[in-house]
Formats: sequence, structure tokens, C-alpha cells
Amino acid sequence: MSINPIVEMNADALSRAIHARQVSCREVMQAYLAQIERFNPQVNALVSLRPAEELLTEADTCDRQLDQGRSRGWMHGMPQAIKDLAATAGLRTTMGSPLFAEQVPPHDAISVARVRDCGAIIIGKTNVPEFGLGSQTYNSVFGTTTNAYDPTLVAGGSSGGAAVALALRMLPVADGSDMMGSLRNPAAFNNVFGFRPSQGRVPHGPAPDVFVQQLATEGPMGRSVTDVARLLSTQAGYDARAPLSLTQSPQIFNDTLVRNFSEVRLGWLGDYNSYLPMDDGVLSLCESALEDFTALGCKVEACQPDFSMDRLWQTWLVHRHWLVQGSLGALYADPQKRDLLKPEAQWEIEGGLRLTAADVYQASVSRSDWYRALSELFERYDFLLLPTAQVFPFDAQTPWPRVVGGRTMDTYHRWMEVVIGPTLAGLPSMNVPVGFSPAGLPMGLQIIGPAQADQAVLQLAYAHEQLTQWVRHRSPGCLQNA
Repeated sequence: MSINPIVEMNADALSRAIHARQVSCREVMQAYLAQIERFNPQVNALVSLRPAEELLTEADTCDRQLDQGRSRGWMHGMPQAIKDLAATAGLRTTMGSPLFAEQVPPHDAISVARVRDCGAIIIGKTNVPEFGLGSQTYNSVFGTTTNAYDPTLVAGGSSGGAAVALALRMLPVADGSDMMGSLRNPAAFNNVFGFRPSQGRVPHGPAPDVFVQQLATEGPMGRSVTDVARLLSTQAGYDARAPLSLTQSPQIFNDTLVRNFSEVRLGWLGDYNSYLPMDDGVLSLCESALEDFTALGCKVEACQPDFSMDRLWQTWLVHRHWLVQGSLGALYADPQKRDLLKPEAQWEIEGGLRLTAADVYQASVSRSDWYRALSELFERYDFLLLPTAQVFPFDAQTPWPRVVGGRTMDTYHRWMEVVIGPTLAGLPSMNVPVGFSPAGLPMGLQIIGPAQADQAVLQLAYAHEQLTQWVRHRSPGCLQNA
């Protein structure tokens, strides 16, 4: 079966085709709905889908607006599914929890309102783990989302549905969020781009707390760096409801991504001097990708932060326990609701209940020391490089790997320890695809920039993309075998 050329377009090209009237918004919606009908049953990436008749009616409205010379923005008439952690007005937002299986918010999240205002047509939601906890996208409401390259394997998470929908051309571009690699890990597992922006770049909310929560952030995913930058230009920008959001104009992300990287210095963190256990082949594949950066003219050398990685992990546990307990503690306090929380959520909450104020303060000091340790590295290097994951995609029936690289994992998320560094430092970090294992499974590498150097990270990712073209190099297995 052939693939409709409309869904093969990247989002930027699709936007230009729509505005040039080369394709109608109705044709675009029909093409994507057909793609969803064809592939979603295999992978379960998209959930809470709206009726096709409603979506086609909205597409017709978008066409009429263009006939009248009116465009709402670059996403005008483009299908968009929202991660099922973000509020969508009038559309079910379950957070993957049976406790919220029928929740319909009265308002949009800030980032959702921005893509809607930019002309996107919200077609449904992308699947997530319960409350976004864990890098394996499964829940008792919708079931498991599986990998675009092998539907017997995991999609990653928590933006697993978004990454798979992108890889299988069921969405032109996708939003996500990232606390512990949730934009980066599923992007690596499905051979697409996922960008965790600097803390505050994309305002979060509306939310009960506007000051304490500084680990999770929303951000963009795409099949090209250009698409990621364009979506970020829509998501980013100050909002008074999020007082710590950055004031820099989001229009910078529409500036050129072309840059000369001759003599730019890159620090390779690897596995932190064998601290991180890794599956066979992950580290060697990422190390082979260093040659691509050298080909761009960069100077790459191994380096290490002056910081105890075990201390970093303990810092992470305290922050995560504290924030999860703060957001879900009221549910846990009700015995009937507690029974409906997955064991990992209960474990996080119970960890939070054991913390003291002194524990939280000391963890914040440690987090600050970690930021300072990375700042010292950035005095010598322009960017840092790090694998995106420690394992290749694994069996979708496995909640989380118990053993990695011969070492037993002591928590449900220890196998993703590699992603916590950029999160705790609040730094921009982007997954770029770097190839495949001998079994044909994707892997990625993180490009990490200094604080608020989001555009620079996008530019290096763009240069790497132009050289390697990994997203085009191989179509997902589901597409090949259709």
C-alpha cells in the first residue's frame, strides 16, 4: 500500500502547502484520518479521538477562512493531538488514570491554547503512562502504546503516544512534556526529535502551584529540527499566569538554524566513567555518532563533571518524591482512591511523606551545586553530549527493566538515570537520532546547551540532521510492512 504524500510532508512543508492552496485543509484531515485508521490499531498511540465528521467540518471552516484571505497562523488547518497530561477544553483529559477517566476540563492548558490559536485542529490526545510516571507508556484506561519500529516493544514515555504518532505519520508535529526524559526518551526509541527546552521557556499551567514545580516542562517533538523550532515558537513566551516563564521573544525560533560549527567544542559525558549501566551496543552506537560532529568541524573530547553521580541520584529522588507527593498526596490519603493508583505512584508518595523540610532544602542545595558543576564544564565546552537512553526498546509487556548491563535496578525509573542531569540543571537538551542497533532498533543522543541557549542547541541539532538524515534513512517497520 502506498503512503499519501500529504502525511509524508514535514509540518513546515505541510504548512506552506496549505497556505499556497496546493492542498486543502479537508484533504489534509482526510489523509491523516486514513493514516490513523490504518496504523493506530497496531500501536495505540492516539486516544480520545474526536468524530471524523466534526474534524472534517472544522477543516472546511479553515478552508473557507483561507478563501477569505484569513490564516490563524502557521498551523492553520493542521491536525494536532495533545498529550493526555495537558488540559483540553471540552475534550477528555485522563492523565492515564482511572480516577480521571471521564474528566473533561473547562479550559485549555496554556500551550494547548497557543496551538489552537495558531490554527491547529485538535483531533484527540496522545497516550501516556499514569500521571506520566515512568518511561513506559501504559495505563489501565487505554492500555499500552507500542513502538513504531516493532509493535511488540515499548514506545518509551511519557510522551510515548506522541513519538509513535509522529514516527508513523499520524501527526505532522507533536507536543509533549518532560520531567525525567519524557520528550527525549520516546524520541530516541522512535527515531524522531524531542526537545526539552530551558526551564521557563514554555509556561506551564494554569496550575495550582506557580513557583515550586521546576522539574517538568512542556516542549515540542517533530520529524525535523525545523518543525521542532516552529512548534517551540508557538509554545514559548511569557505568560503572567506562570511568573517564572522567560520573557525572551519566541520569534527567535523562527530565525535561521544554519550555523558554522567549525572549532565549536563539545564535551562527551559518555556513561559518566562507567557509573551508568547500559545495554550492549548503546554506548558504542552513540560513540560512533561523535564522528558526525567531528565531520561538522566540532572538536569533541571526553569530560566529566566534578560531582558525585550518586549524590545527583539522591537529589533526584528527593525532588521527585516531594513533587509527586505534593500533587497526588490527596488521592493517596483516600484509601479507595489509593487503591486505584499504580504501585509506582504510591511508592513516590510514600517517599515524599518520609521527607523533612531539611531534606528538601539540602536537595535543593545539591541541585544548585550540580548546576554550578555543569557551568564549570561550559567554561571549556560549548555543548555537552550524552546518550539519551541506557537501553534499547524492550518488551512492551515489561513494566520496566529489572536488570541493565548486568546491574539490578532498584527503582522503576533507575534505568533512565541518564536523563536527570539536564532536568535538574534546567538546561535545554535535545534528542537527535543517531542510528540503529543490529536488530534495527533506534537510539538517540542528547545535545545539552548552557542555560537558555535553546536556539544554539537547535542549530547544532539541525547541522547534525542535515549531515545524517537518520529520520529519512529508514521508515518505521509498520510502514514498511503495511
